[in-house]
Amino acid sequence: MAHVVVSQVKETVKKHEMNCGGDFCEALDKKIEQMIADSVARAKSNDRKTVRSGDV
Repeated sequence: MAHVVVSQVKETVKKHEMNCGGDFCEALDKKIEQMIADSVARAKSNDRKTVRSGDV
């Protein structure tokens, strides 16, 4: 599942005067997927069906 817009990530990296490696966006996407899963688990453990900013 794609959570990042590759062109936007590359643009943001470029603003820091850096280049974006070919595998960076895929790794970033996996990291985001794990963050979402962790946030959902935290919300569930607090008996909520809504994920909030405090769950991140």
